[in-house]
Parts: sequence; structure tokens; C-alpha cells
Amino acid sequence: MEEALRIKALPPYLFARIDEKVSAARAKGVDVISLGIGDPDMPTPDYIIERLTQAARNPANHRYPSYVGMLQFRQAVADWYKQRSKVELDPKKEVVTLIGSKEGIAHIAFCYINPGDIALIPDPGYPVYGIGTMLAGGVPYKMPLKAENGFLPDLDSVPEDVARKAKLMFLNYPNNPTSAIADEEFYLKAIAFAKKYDIILCHDAAYSEIAFEGYKPPSFLSLPGAKEVGIEFHSMSKTYNMTGWRVGWAAGNSRVVEALGRIKSNIDSGVFQAVQEAAMAGLASPPAFVEEICKTYQKRRDIVIDGLNALGWNLPKTKATIYVWPQVPRGYTSASFAEAVLDKAGVVVTPGNGYGEYGEGYFRISLTVGTERLQEALKRMQQSLGKFEF
Repeated sequence: MEEALRIKALPPYLFARIDEKVSAARAKGVDVISLGIGDPDMPTPDYIIERLTQAARNPANHRYPSYVGMLQFRQAVADWYKQRSKVELDPKKEVVTLIGSKEGIAHIAFCYINPGDIALIPDPGYPVYGIGTMLAGGVPYKMPLKAENGFLPDLDSVPEDVARKAKLMFLNYPNNPTSAIADEEFYLKAIAFAKKYDIILCHDAAYSEIAFEGYKPPSFLSLPGAKEVGIEFHSMSKTYNMTGWRVGWAAGNSRVVEALGRIKSNIDSGVFQAVQEAAMAGLASPPAFVEEICKTYQKRRDIVIDGLNALGWNLPKTKATIYVWPQVPRGYTSASFAEAVLDKAGVVVTPGNGYGEYGEGYFRISLTVGTERLQEALKRMQQSLGKFEF
């Protein structure tokens, strides 16, 4: 049976490969500590689960949901933005519910990309930006994220002919995988760039609430002109420990939100309404809940960065996300270092080149395991691999 060309062009999904390696090591009896996938280990709060339980018993929720999401949920999103960032949103026209933000990120390309069109993709970056573009027949143009630029794309270096052919531009701050942050000045420059070239700016804000020591990442939508050029994707996954629940949203430009809702109405059947009700309970959470989650990740961040620095690194403390993005030591590639750490220490880290060409030379550590296991992972690395040189 002949596969479609679009499928043949796709690489194996990065985290599927990681799962295979973990399974193989565990089959050999290795006590694997996986620092690979950014899947929160903390449970979903009880009050969210209780809201789901109540809503699941309501027969009205057993039927097909709205394709674009319950108006009550979209209103809850609008209320959250107003309280969080003083952003005004029309829940009827400027918010669409998603089956997790990943689904919307993949589908937005089908709304605007024709065969041969360009999407500007951060590299390294979340693989779905490029994969969605390729599935729609488009061409990803890599915007390098380099340490010397604070892992921000240099928009001035995008060739004029590329910018004029581009339909979409993906940005993601706080950033996965680099943990970099963006300030308002950068967003204003990106908005001006999008206006000049008539590009839809798609901002992935999945990690905006996981920040440390008083830092509060700005919402792209809070900047002047943002709603004229784009949308912001968000998810319940990381903020509320709800990765398995698959619920998120896109908000912003009403025409883009409508187009995304239109394609979804022809592809999926929406999010189970009981899950949307549970998500509403999450969005109404008191600030103290998210603050406690951030304190947990901050403690884990300190363990990892202090531990790596004791092994030869010189890493600053990150300000946000659930990741640490160190360079690989001298003599290693991203893949060979990840392989050595797994084979010799039984620890999984993600090779940076899995996030793109410009991720080579780095690896990613996820802070989604408890402190004892993090300490054990670092101890194993020290005992089996020794101190590193750079």
C-alpha cells in the first residue's frame, strides 16, 4: 500500500522515538529516569476533577458539543484574559475552543497555507509548527534561535522575498525548548513585521503561567495591534496539570478565529462539554494554586541548574517554563550525548536536534519529575560520566 507523499515526508514524531528508547531500556531492566517529555507529574487539582464528575452526570453533556466550544467556556477564557492581562475579548467571535493547543497549531496551517506558501518557523522549536505547515503543502522557513540573540528570531534577517511569500509566523514565549523569554519590545517589532508583510502571527503561549521569582510573561494579545495581525494559542495542560484532558483555545483576531473554527467544524466534533466545564473551574482557580506549581518547578529548576553547574556547566537561572536547555559538552553531538546519558546513567534527556537544525549542540531537560529523582539523575550522571569540559 502506497502512502501519501505528505506522510512520507514526515519524520517520526520526536517524543514517539523517545518513548521507544525508554521502553527498550526498561525491557532490559534499567531503572530509567525520564527527563524527556514535558508531561507534568503533579495531579490535576481535586476541584477540577470534582467539576468534571458533576458535569459528566449531566445528560445534556452526553451529546455532540459545539464545534467552537461552549460559550460559557469561551466566556471563562475571556474573563481570564481580562483579569490576567487586561485584554478584552469577545467570547463569541474572538475565542475558539481546541482539543489541546497542539490540535489548533496543526490546523491553522490548513486555513491559510496553499501548496508552496511559506510559514516562518522558529528553529529550534515545537515540531508541530513545521509539521502542520508540511501537511498543508507549505514550506517551513527556519528562523534560527541563537544564544547570542537571546534565542529570539532576527526578523531583520528574513529575506524580503521570503517575507512577502509568508502567510504565517509562529512564535513561542516563554519558549520550548530554550526557556527563553520575550519582552514587549520584541512583540511590538513582530507585530510591525506581520503588518508590513500581511502575515498572520501565531503565538504559542502554553508556558506563560510557569514563571519564577515574580516574573510575569506578557501576553502577546496585550500589545497594541496584536489582534489586528494574529492569535494566541493557550492550553490547560501545563498550568493546571491537565495534559491528558486535551482542552485549550485560540484567541485574538476574529477572522482567524472564525477560519480555525470553520475547519474544525469539518474535521472534529469539539471538546466533551464536561471537560470544558472542568476547565472553567481551572480558569477560575485562585492565584495561589498556580503560584504553588511555580514554586515546585522553581525548586526543581534550582536542583537541575545547580547540579549541572557542579558538573562543569555555567548556566544562568531560567525565568520561566518547565525546561532547562544546556549545551552538550565538548566532544559530543546532541544525539551522542543523549545516547551516552541513557546508556551509562539510565537517564533520558532530549537531544536538541530533535527540535530542528539549530538545536544541534544542545539538549533539553524537563522538570516534570520529583526532586529525589532529579537528584538521583544528576548523581548518576556524575558517577557514570564524570565532570564535563566545554
